[in-house]
Amino acid sequence: MKFTEFEFSNEVLDGLDAMRFENATPVQEKTIPVIKTGADLIACAQTGTGKTAAYLLPVLDKIVREGNSGTTTLILVPTRELALQIDQQIEGFSYFLDVTSVSVFGGNDKGLWDQQKIGLTRGADIIVATPGRMIQHLTMGYVDFKSVKHLILDEADRMLDMGFLEDIMQIESYLPKDNRQGLLFSATMPPKIRDLAKKLLNNPKEINIAISKPAEGILQAAYVVHEHQKIDLIVDLLKDKDMPSIIIFSSRKSKVNDIVRALRKNSFNARGIHSDLDQSERIEVLREFKNRNIQILVATDIVARGIDIEKIDLVINIDVPNDAEDYVHRIGRTARAQSQGVGITFISEDDQIDFHKIEKLIETDIYKIPLPPNYEEAPKYDPESKMKRGWGRKKGGAKKGGAKKTPYKKR
Repeated sequence: MKFTEFEFSNEVLDGLDAMRFENATPVQEKTIPVIKTGADLIACAQTGTGKTAAYLLPVLDKIVREGNSGTTTLILVPTRELALQIDQQIEGFSYFLDVTSVSVFGGNDKGLWDQQKIGLTRGADIIVATPGRMIQHLTMGYVDFKSVKHLILDEADRMLDMGFLEDIMQIESYLPKDNRQGLLFSATMPPKIRDLAKKLLNNPKEINIAISKPAEGILQAAYVVHEHQKIDLIVDLLKDKDMPSIIIFSSRKSKVNDIVRALRKNSFNARGIHSDLDQSERIEVLREFKNRNIQILVATDIVARGIDIEKIDLVINIDVPNDAEDYVHRIGRTARAQSQGVGITFISEDDQIDFHKIEKLIETDIYKIPLPPNYEEAPKYDPESKMKRGWGRKKGGAKKGGAKKTPYKKR
């Protein structure tokens, strides 16, 4: 379906044409007509499916048709990175529009606070905010939300996972109750999301788009490997590879630093990003990676969702994520916008049950690549047997059943 079929205003269509947007994705095709009717909506769609444009375009179209009247739209998101990404998309789509926006997120930079305050005080048409920082501004008394007509929650499941429920409800209390459209977008639809929808939405329509399935353009594979071999294996795999853009995901901040040190020692252009970095450092690292000045980005899940970086050649999961849904979001960084990409996961003995859950979720047996010949024999991949024996992770990563640890060997 072409965007011209949605009967957007000429100004919105001009912006789409300038950004070379021609055909709608499935989530856009199904949600835009519903949003244009003014109905509340729950939409379940994984990352990389175009859901940001799905809600931005009809909102921008309505602002153009009805005129500016203060802040009409509040978009709540879990991370500052996603807030910046959405604000950038608004800037692109509204190039030919008289529409203003401001992104509101945490940080210790006073200049950043003052910039956000100016945008909020002047009543930017669209506000994109993380819940915690939005509440800080609201309590100062200068934010006017009486004209808000759209409340949009993006990555709603992630916001609840991060403990933002009370903040969301507190923010909602500042908004008009009547004539307000609520849009909730989530990659998953657990019961807590439905409970939130009952509190915020009025008789919402519901749309589900290909949830929990990696994009068809992703070649998925895995290595079964001992934990102590993982960093060496990364170095060996990347040697002599002509891939300008690679993301390596780790579940732990400490391991991010270990991986970066090992890669740099072997002359790779690598940087790490995790929650210990301050805001300016994180923005700079992402900018440099997006501009191809950094070849390898080593990251925790802070960038697994919501960062729109095109043409990622390879994603490596050095750890299997505990949540099977997070696997989809991690490898979803590659093969975006119908491109091709590769997703490789390292499976230690403790990871096998979690990886088996991923294979069940995506209904795919992922190919296990044999280790290079100079590596010691890999653990046997037998998750079902481990499940029967009660093998699993305890807090702190210990194993049940008194299983012996593999003795350390570099290779």
